[in-house]
Amino acid sequence: MSFCAVDFGTSNSAIAIPAPVTEGGAAMRLVPLEGEHLTMPTAVFYCTDADDLPPNRWPGPGGDDTLPRCFGRAAVQAYIDGYEGRLMRSMKSVLGTALIDQTTEVGNGQGVRYLDIVTGYLRHLRHQAEALGQQPLSQVVLGRPVYFVDDEPERDAAAQASLEAAARAVGFTDVAFQFEPIAAAFDFEQHCTQEEHVLVADIGGGTSDFSVVRVGPERAQRTQRRDDILANHGIHIAGTDFDRHLSLARIMPLLGLGGFGPSVLGQPPRPVPSRVYFDLTTWHLINTVYQPSRVIELRNMADFYGEPAHHRRLMKVVQDRLGHALVGRAEAAKIAVAAGGATDIDLGLVEAGLHNGLDTQQATEALQADVGRIVACAQDTVKQAGLRGDQLDALYFTGGSTGLNLLTDALQAAFPGARAVRGDRLASVATGLGLYAQRLFKG
Repeated sequence: MSFCAVDFGTSNSAIAIPAPVTEGGAAMRLVPLEGEHLTMPTAVFYCTDADDLPPNRWPGPGGDDTLPRCFGRAAVQAYIDGYEGRLMRSMKSVLGTALIDQTTEVGNGQGVRYLDIVTGYLRHLRHQAEALGQQPLSQVVLGRPVYFVDDEPERDAAAQASLEAAARAVGFTDVAFQFEPIAAAFDFEQHCTQEEHVLVADIGGGTSDFSVVRVGPERAQRTQRRDDILANHGIHIAGTDFDRHLSLARIMPLLGLGGFGPSVLGQPPRPVPSRVYFDLTTWHLINTVYQPSRVIELRNMADFYGEPAHHRRLMKVVQDRLGHALVGRAEAAKIAVAAGGATDIDLGLVEAGLHNGLDTQQATEALQADVGRIVACAQDTVKQAGLRGDQLDALYFTGGSTGLNLLTDALQAAFPGARAVRGDRLASVATGLGLYAQRLFKG
């Protein structure tokens, strides 16, 4: 029997297992999950057309092929390629909500509990790891954000309990947890040559987590590190929120958000109802817009729109189920702007020739409230540690959203005396969790 570490992320996931002795030096290694990729998008695509199934599919929840699924990049590609089915992303955001025990339709009238979707994804990770390591895995360290749910301890505890239940259903008998930013600190510590105070900024798809940790080569030899964790804090704002706000700012107005209806009998025009636009930009709510009753309701709202093209475009999105694709366009635009300069958001899938631009200034305006709250959370974390900002030695950035320069620039400006160190944005947490698992289970 052996152990592993799982970074179950909002956007991407990874799993680490003990490295063979022949590899020398490294105690743990990340498992290639798709080809040579050491991380995999946290995505599942349920295939519903038995006569037209995508490649790289796996058996369904019951162990048969009645409802095959694709995972990771294959799941996203199956959706993009137009296969019949249901794409599920950001499953981690459902933990701690009432949805976790509810059933959602995935096609052909078949329903699956959200918790079982999470379980199926973890089972796939475990299967991949056991195939590489050639031995069963019974012990696991799971990463978790500082807060699954902000300011609601009961829901936060329920979220961890649901994730533990999923892990045990997969077959893990010994389940432990470690805060994701603490795991990142362990990864950072591997390269420390002296004792330092580091603020770990782990900003992924669903949460922004911060920890002030005391690290150093001598401290790294200790098994118990509780007294080295000076403070940890987090906020439920991160990459998927950025995508939503960019979509609300640059895509949804072309579908009617912020518009007005026609003037009737001299009365001031009424604003177009906005709920549908917020649902269309929230991953786990998008499919609720496609329910037949909701589609009928939206179709009957044509008179609410002073600009008929807006309603026509909205109905195109709803009828062709383009919600996830539009969020994908917003995410791609965010990444393009993060790489520097401006980009153009191609919305030709909605209407031929439809597009809108996004530049750094527009992205900053759309995201400034979120960025401000994230920076304030980081500053609060340092205060909780009993330190002044100028007493920090380093800022360690990890998590996919730290690729957004306007965010990391704002954090560096808040702590100008600390040097900025960038870890592997997608794998630092998994690497650190692996180090912790090795210490915990191997002793």
